[in-house]
Amino acid sequence: MSSVAAARAVPVGRGLRGLQRTLPLVVILGATGTGKSTLALQLGQRLGGEIVSCGWPRRLGTPEKVIDRKVELEKEDGLVLHKRLSQVDPEMAAKLHPHDKRKVARSLQVFEETGISHSEFLHRQHTEEGGGPLGGPLKFSNPCILWLHADQADKRLDKRVDDMLAAGLLEELRDFHRRYNQKNVSENSQDYQHGIFQSIGFKEFHEYLITEGKCTLETSDQLLKKGIEALKQVTKRYARKLTSHNLSFVPPVYGLEVSDVSKWEESVLEPALEIVQSFIQGRKPIATPIKMPYNEAENKRSYHMCDLCDRIIIGDREWAAHIKSKSHLKQLKRRRRLDSDAANTIESQSISPDHDKEPKEKRSSGQNEQELKCSF
Repeated sequence: MSSVAAARAVPVGRGLRGLQRTLPLVVILGATGTGKSTLALQLGQRLGGEIVSCGWPRRLGTPEKVIDRKVELEKEDGLVLHKRLSQVDPEMAAKLHPHDKRKVARSLQVFEETGISHSEFLHRQHTEEGGGPLGGPLKFSNPCILWLHADQADKRLDKRVDDMLAAGLLEELRDFHRRYNQKNVSENSQDYQHGIFQSIGFKEFHEYLITEGKCTLETSDQLLKKGIEALKQVTKRYARKLTSHNLSFVPPVYGLEVSDVSKWEESVLEPALEIVQSFIQGRKPIATPIKMPYNEAENKRSYHMCDLCDRIIIGDREWAAHIKSKSHLKQLKRRRRLDSDAANTIESQSISPDHDKEPKEKRSSGQNEQELKCSF
């Protein structure tokens, strides 16, 4: 989700001797396809910075064997993992959905590697000097954070996929499939839910890769088009998911609109250069930081159980969205209908004995009269 232009030492002039003799840490955030890598390269080339790609393994900050352990945990049943977590870290277990295997596995991994619960780690970070409710103290003081965002990114993302194909994506997929996945497919043991195989851009071409050269050209072409369309759709969904995240940062965040690529120089690069250079020179940027909405009362890890839908919901915002969702309202309507039917049934049952009693009394009276007539 982010690219980072990391700080490195550079000489400064006499007028800047009061400043730190390093470039600031420049963090470039944004959804997939917004141009983070492009901007990072341009800033690095013009300002002499060092570029560090911040993918999830690097953010994890742990050796490969530890990452493998997390992958191993994710292969286990989610409910079993959650039960294990509740035994060693009940506080964190109460904040995580049983189906959120990635986070549950991460918390178990922390405990297994350190012997300290994940929740205890977070408590320690929050109480450190400079820490707060959102996390621990900043490792780098005064970071320069740029957020690339686009209002209408679908066409841009489609072009991104087309550019990847033109740059040799299919050749890379064929090579990866042949070296790492072909044997799994032959044994019907392919797994697109864990590790590198779950990455966007590979599983979407599964049918095409396993049938290439074994079917007609027309069928192969159709499967290729199907894979390309699937890749475009999942890329858009992923971008929307990233964009929907609430970026509640303590440091100021400077937004850059990237919808119109033809205006990249004046809308993105030049403003970014001005912002970063102002940080280097120790002055306030001309640009105004984005005001990120943040509700301190909102609990992102609150536990809610919806008995109607038989679902666990984590987070105040997610709960508010759930009770307004079509599925929940449908269940609510169904419950009200059942309750109404049950009430009507009870009411009819409470009335029916009186109705039955009168005919019985009349019938008994008639029978007595008949018996009297017969006796005479």
